Amino acid sequence: MTDEPTVEEVEPTEEVDSTDSTEEASGEDVAEDLDAILADVKRERDEYLDLARRAKADFENYRKRASRETAEAEARGKAALARELVPSIDNLERALAVAEDGSEVARGVALVHGELQATLARAGVESYDPAGEAFDPALHEAISTQPADGELGAGTVVETLERGYRLAGRVLRPARVIVSE
Repeated sequence: MTDEPTVEEVEPTEEVDSTDSTEEASGEDVAEDLDAILADVKRERDEYLDLARRAKADFENYRKRASRETAEAEARGKAALARELVPSIDNLERALAVAEDGSEVARGVALVHGELQATLARAGVESYDPAGEAFDPALHEAISTQPADGELGAGTVVETLERGYRLAGRVLRPARVIVSE
């Protein structure tokens, strides 16, 4: 026989399983890749959520601004119309003051006057007569003065020549008055 060992005589050596370490290494790489992809997806999700929230907030701000501007435009329109109608009401009041009581003309003028005042009241316009109140230049326009009598002190509205009008607390036309001095 020869000195060479036969296949049966060779003792098996411990083999290192190269597939296990490769699988472990590639498994760790896959996990890292998945973690990186997940992080990117979360970042994109957060960006899109932020954009959606901003768009929603912008839309809410726009809706509120549009609503406010619409209300302001409506108030300006009412105020402009009221300013145009107030002199007509003054003229109807003057006509009623000189008309014969109970006449057909007086009843007709009173009817038109009442309809105009009711229309303005429905729009939120109110008239005010400051007779007996203290003079306030923000609400009253002094046309003239007269000496104060014992009953009224100085700076008091003695007589209202034309009623004042306001809309939502804002003066459309100050009352034209005579003030005691």
